[in-house]
Amino acid sequence: MKSKVNLTSNSAESAQTGRVLSVRQSFLAMLGLCFVTMMVAVDQTVVGTALPTIVAELNGFELYAWVATGYLLASVITVPIFGRLGDYYGRKPFVVASVVVFISASVLCGMANSMLQLVIARILQGIGGGMLVGTAFACIPDMFPDSHVRLRWQMLISAAFGIANAFGPTLGGVLTQHAGWRAVFFVNLPLGLISLFFIWRYLPHIRHIKREHIQLDWQGAIIVALGLGSLQFFVQLLPQQGANLYMVLLGSAAVLLFAGLIWWEKRCAQPLIPLEMFRNKSLAALFCLSFFLGFILFALLIYIPLLLQGGLGRSPQEVGLLITPLVVCITLGSLVNARIIIRLPSPNYMLYAGFALLVLSCSGMLYVDSDTSRWVLLVFMVLGGLGLGFTMPNVTVFAQETAGRSLLGISTAMLQSVRMIGGMLGTAIVGTLVGHYYVSGVRGLVPEGQGESWLALLQDPQVLVNHTVQSEFVQHLQRLDLHGEYYIDLARESLVTAVHWGLASALLMAILGFFWVYRVPPIHFTRTVGVTPTQAAGDEA
Repeated sequence: MKSKVNLTSNSAESAQTGRVLSVRQSFLAMLGLCFVTMMVAVDQTVVGTALPTIVAELNGFELYAWVATGYLLASVITVPIFGRLGDYYGRKPFVVASVVVFISASVLCGMANSMLQLVIARILQGIGGGMLVGTAFACIPDMFPDSHVRLRWQMLISAAFGIANAFGPTLGGVLTQHAGWRAVFFVNLPLGLISLFFIWRYLPHIRHIKREHIQLDWQGAIIVALGLGSLQFFVQLLPQQGANLYMVLLGSAAVLLFAGLIWWEKRCAQPLIPLEMFRNKSLAALFCLSFFLGFILFALLIYIPLLLQGGLGRSPQEVGLLITPLVVCITLGSLVNARIIIRLPSPNYMLYAGFALLVLSCSGMLYVDSDTSRWVLLVFMVLGGLGLGFTMPNVTVFAQETAGRSLLGISTAMLQSVRMIGGMLGTAIVGTLVGHYYVSGVRGLVPEGQGESWLALLQDPQVLVNHTVQSEFVQHLQRLDLHGEYYIDLARESLVTAVHWGLASALLMAILGFFWVYRVPPIHFTRTVGVTPTQAAGDEA
């Protein structure tokens, strides 16, 4: 006889024992997922804060964006793979493996001696992060299929996210300034080990799909990897290379690969990306919103620290303190959202409110300069955080409410993948704009025919964040009877303007998102009890 999982509104089933989990056991399983959330959230916030200093020490501003995009590219590829594997085999084994990969890669990041080594380690870390996103967060609807109950339990995840965001940026700034940037990666070790204990011991092993012959769509995975990789290189190299033959071929290859992906997935018996999800009007609209949110989130997290430290001359510790309201208010917005959304006649209203706040925040960021008071800057940060808090959890819950049980894992994974694709392209596009306008601005500062011996130094933004390089630059200009500090100040103004151009693209995404919400059909939460997915232990009985 096959044992069944009886998921009620207050409990989950243990695959190992076949008995109903108590509230205590459910709480401990969620605690493991909370520590996973904290680890990922801390990693995102501390790396963004420390990144200007990392680039200054390792001398590789041309790879600045790749520290983030390498991680995101690897995550985007692995999320749908492990989202589907989690549906087939159960999520617990992959959650455990992902934590091990993530903390191992974190150690390699902390030991990197060049920007290239760091990017490679971040790609490995992105594989672990993709496994986590594809499986860990889909465990919550597995355990709590009732959307009302799920929203209450997800407040634990929001709280964990908030705790991580509360001390993450400040911790990153303090560690970078006083212990060195390598310390920010080793923070993941204790969080990862604690999460492993709770997940291994308490997370139920639930399996939704039983098939005797499971064949993963590796061909689809390879096409996705090649297509996204081609697109990533195309976006980042186009401003440098121009529309030459190489770039035309690269862009054409990306288009052909995505067309080939659609052709293959239509004919694959067990596709990596079920295309019927995109025929669902609600899911398709939510995927687009997730893309916009990923673009905005990573543009703010990666380039506001550069604006504050490189453009405005703030210390890493100050940058961490100034970024903190943004990330803390993401959690605050999530908590407020969870309390009021189930009482609204139309939950979609929260999406309008969230994107409206993001429009206000991104608009304000375009006017931040050296004369902007700290309090005005904090207001823009708070608005941005609340906007993200009102939108990101709702997009996830709306998609889970819309998708069927058989598509729950892959739809949740795809939502996160699309968000990461948005973050990947957002980081690349903003980075391209920042690099282009900064170099153009610096070149415009120097009269034609002058500065050949030192213009290249000023064109590298590390001169604005690395005090040693900056001191050498000033001394070099003093020997030429020039005022180096004057050109440093002008370069800071150029960087501020360049980052403003980059953040303007985030504002465009926020405006598009606000109007795109109209395409999301009205969502109505349902109460679902008595769901009985097949469990791993039952399959073996």
